[in-house]
Amino acid sequence: MTTLADVAERAGCSIAAASRALNARGAVSEGLQRRVRKAATELGYRTLPLLARRHGRRPVVGVLIPSITNPVFATSLSNIQNRMLIAGHAVLIAQSNYDPLQEAGAIAALLSERPTGLILTLCNAEGEINRGLDLPPTVLLNNLPTDRFPAAVTVDNQEAGRILTRHILLHGHERILFLSGNFQGSDRARLRYDGYREVMEQSGLPPLAPFQIPFIGSYEQIDLSATLWDTRPTAIIASNDLLAFGVIGALRKHGYRVPEEISVAGFDGIAVGQLMSPRLTTIEMPDASMGAVAASLLIDMTENGAPSRHLQMGFTLRQGETVRAVRT
Repeated sequence: MTTLADVAERAGCSIAAASRALNARGAVSEGLQRRVRKAATELGYRTLPLLARRHGRRPVVGVLIPSITNPVFATSLSNIQNRMLIAGHAVLIAQSNYDPLQEAGAIAALLSERPTGLILTLCNAEGEINRGLDLPPTVLLNNLPTDRFPAAVTVDNQEAGRILTRHILLHGHERILFLSGNFQGSDRARLRYDGYREVMEQSGLPPLAPFQIPFIGSYEQIDLSATLWDTRPTAIIASNDLLAFGVIGALRKHGYRVPEEISVAGFDGIAVGQLMSPRLTTIEMPDASMGAVAASLLIDMTENGAPSRHLQMGFTLRQGETVRAVRT
């Protein structure tokens, strides 16, 4: 078990100085205070932040995600909770259901618990809804940083859209439909479509208008009859894997074979996609590590006074079996 003496040794100071730095009592230089807090975080030494101590309670971090039923966000949330547990923080969870209005209410509910920090996955980080709120240190998860939210942990969703589209084009497809949840509820989906559109235009092919459906609902009830008739795609890109599963089910209901007649691909790389037959072609995102990194960044900001940072993580194209070559 880590002791205060271990923290003092790591920080290069006396035990008394380490105690003063951690408890904000007595004369301690800002530099020493940062060294001691950094050492405590690295060693896993649990100490309550000053704000929480003043209120006589365990520090609380608020986390907002779009949907707790989506395996992507559930994985991130699990790693956030594990990291915060080590640091001695409780975690409050709220979900927006991909709805900007519900999002504003969910953030207000989190703020009512006086959290020491927030980790937010927003519908649109540039949106106006949350601008009037006075927020504690905040880290965006999956959203690009903004002037208001400079701390963020992301992947390059637009580049992911480019790479997946190029992969499908290399298989000879020219009519590729992008199916997505409502862009108003997910700027990640919009960025992925922007990557698709950019590559199609660069290839001299007309990008099809996105087919948007509500995120929340029964994916097995997706009706593709009208859009299949109108667009005649040979391949469909879904903005996430859950939608891709729904698309495959809808195509089979309409009598189409995947990938023999229509190819399908998605984003996220959730495990069930690799267990299905045929295995889903997808962009695998680092959901587990992103949650842990976001939690560590927030702790570093609140405990050590670290500056806000934008941390961009990598992704991988997982070539499954749902995209096949066609004759051009």
